Order: sequence, then C-alpha cells, then structure tokens
Amino acid sequence: MASKEVHNTNSNLVKDIIIGMSDGLTVPFALTAGLSGVLNTNHLIIVSGLSEIAAGCISMGLGGYLAGTSEVEHYETELKREYTEIETDPKTELKEVEDILMNMGVDAGLSKQVALQISTDKNHWSDFMMKLELKMEQPEKNRAAKSAGTIALSYLVGGFVPLFPYIVFKDSKTGFNVSCMVTILALIIFGYFKSKMTGQPVLKGTLKIAFTGIIAATAAFLLAKAVS
Repeated sequence: MASKEVHNTNSNLVKDIIIGMSDGLTVPFALTAGLSGVLNTNHLIIVSGLSEIAAGCISMGLGGYLAGTSEVEHYETELKREYTEIETDPKTELKEVEDILMNMGVDAGLSKQVALQISTDKNHWSDFMMKLELKMEQPEKNRAAKSAGTIALSYLVGGFVPLFPYIVFKDSKTGFNVSCMVTILALIIFGYFKSKMTGQPVLKGTLKIAFTGIIAATAAFLLAKAVS
C-alpha cells in the first residue's frame, strides 16, 4: 500500500501568521528594551508598548489587506486578458498550449490532441493558461480580509509576549529581565516551528529568528542608553 503524501494546503495562512508573529515579537521587544534603558517606571513602557502594538496591528493588517486586494486585482486583470486573447487570436493561444505540453515532455501529436480538447471549453482553456503559462493560481475567496485579520491577530499575540512582564511586575528592571527571557524563548519556539513549516534547516532557521530579535532589542537598549 502506497504511503499517503502530506502537503501543506494552508500556505497563505502560514505565511500570514509568520509575517505577523515575526514582527509582533521583534518590534515591541526592541521598543520595550529601548525604553527600559532610559525609564524607571513601567507605566510609560506599558503605554508606549500598547500604542505600538495597536499601531502595528493596524499597519500590518492594512498592508496585508492591500496586498491581498492587489493580488486579486492582478489575477482578474490577467484572466480577462487571457479570455480576450482566446477570443481574438485562438490559433496563437492554441499553439501556446501545445508548446507548454511539449515542454512538459508530451510528444507533439498528443500535445496537439490535448490542446484541441482543452480548447473546447474556454474556462478550462483560460485556467490552463493562467496556471501553466503565467504561473498564477486563483486567489482564495476573501483572501484580503482573511490575510489582514490573520496578520493583525498574529502581531497582537506576538506583541504582548515582550510587554506582559511589565504589566505583571511593578519593577521595570524585573519586567525587563523577565521580558528578555520570555521573548527569547518565544523567538526560539517560533523560529523552530517556522523552520518546520517552511522546510528550512531547523537549527539555522531557529537561530536566525532568535538572533534577529536579540540584536534588534540590544541595539535599541544600547542606543537609548547612549543618548540618555
């Protein structure tokens, strides 16, 4: 019995979570670390952190929405162009189908037969050209809204990781120390799962994510100390 192949069918969802969580962990971590270098009170750190998370959620979510709508509009424009080309110059389009099939290893005679069969349905014909000529997949329904919500929520979750120790502990130094430990751990866990989901080498991917956050926070902390 052949083993069942396992494929990731939620690549867009995974990509959006990675985008939101990556920035959500890194940017607020750098901000709170920088503020900890010059402030002795948690109140301003918390207020600034919450403001940044709110702004980040809106900015990242809006960016995801605009990217999603642009993807849909681009696909629809190209699909309309394919329909027009099929209507106005079917011979050229039919030859393109044959060429695509032959490039895939199908012999010339069979390619011609398959191309003629595909051309009997303009929807199938245009779909074939979109996927195999233009390498474009039809965007998921409500892609823009889903992308915006996923990115914003992921940013929100990630952003609260470095911030919540300052809410729990009254002493800013304790909050800073706990925030560093918790966030670095979160970055390691996130880097591990990101590497697993994207097929990257686990150790390399994990360390890259963790060190990115650590370097950003360290730079913000030292810069704040230097100019204070």
